[in-house]
Amino acid sequence: MALKQSQQVLEAIKRSSRPLICVPSGGGPDAYASALGLAKVLKKLEKDALIVAADGQAPKNLQFLPGTDAIHTKLENLRQFVIELDATKTKVDALTYELKGDKLYVYLSPKAGFWDQKDVRTSSSGYRFDLIICIGSPDYESCAHLYSENPDFFFHTPVINIDHTPENEQYGQINVVDLTASACGEVCHDLIEAIEPGLIDEEIATAFLTGMIAKTKSFKTHNVTPKTLQTASKLIARGAKRQDIVQRLYRTRSVHTLRLWGRALARLKSDEEAKLVWTLLSRQDFLHAGAQEIDLPDVIDELIASSPAAHVVVLLWENGEGNICAIVRAERPIDVIELCKGFNASGTREEVRLCIIKKNIVQVETELLTQIREQLKPK
Repeated sequence: MALKQSQQVLEAIKRSSRPLICVPSGGGPDAYASALGLAKVLKKLEKDALIVAADGQAPKNLQFLPGTDAIHTKLENLRQFVIELDATKTKVDALTYELKGDKLYVYLSPKAGFWDQKDVRTSSSGYRFDLIICIGSPDYESCAHLYSENPDFFFHTPVINIDHTPENEQYGQINVVDLTASACGEVCHDLIEAIEPGLIDEEIATAFLTGMIAKTKSFKTHNVTPKTLQTASKLIARGAKRQDIVQRLYRTRSVHTLRLWGRALARLKSDEEAKLVWTLLSRQDFLHAGAQEIDLPDVIDELIASSPAAHVVVLLWENGEGNICAIVRAERPIDVIELCKGFNASGTREEVRLCIIKKNIVQVETELLTQIREQLKPK
């Protein structure tokens, strides 16, 4: 008899010695919070998981959740280069090494005798991680540089794909995709409850509920169902701190963030026919506000709140390297990846990020907004 999906996930986790949890570009607070909760579940199952996020560190408003400081931004040391020495007859007395320019020299001193070339073999080790859990990623490409720099790793490692969007390409060996769920936090709760309800403690419940509240704008979006509210009730019963979540997500803003909001709102532009709004932020705006790029998710949330009639929101800014970057977010059924086709955008169909070099912010504004308008025109 075939195993239930929850049992398949549990068996995959049990067989794993080093799982990786991947948060895609554009995954947002829901994916980050769900990843943090799932990592704590794996810890209870005696698996030490590492979280890596394509968009970098968790947003500031999630840093009340334990574990955000341990989120990595790159996949490093995936494989090791192995030097194998046959020391059956000749034992090693000492090992030293030195760097000369771009070359590394390794010196092995024998206790007696010597080695020759037939005693030495070189190889590459297996991958550092033996299981990938993708949260909120509709496809591999949404993992941005995590995937583009390491495609072989993704194709040669088992993948558990956790999502709730209809665009998901079912690319995993195990696909936990619930189209009736409102958020990845809800999918993760249902999955862990099916495996073992007792695994969900107060911290895990708070993480999953944080994802749900962030994704549904505190249960105000159209995809909230009675099941969503029932799941939220179960998480609160298990100790999820709803008041703390709402306070941190929506009622705690630094003066720096508020200043950046003001500068973004002062330049807000709109195209009512296309139901499109956008704004620009220069390096001077960040310096004068005392803010950083990590504050930008809060800014785009404020743009959406200030423009309820808009279906597409674009935030353009000049980053610390002088490049022009953008976050583009849209309501379904609009596909943001299609809107930004040709701009090397990465993320989900609801939100993408992109960066362009060797152009100023006005040039990028003109080119990107022209294309988006063309794409939004009725076919």
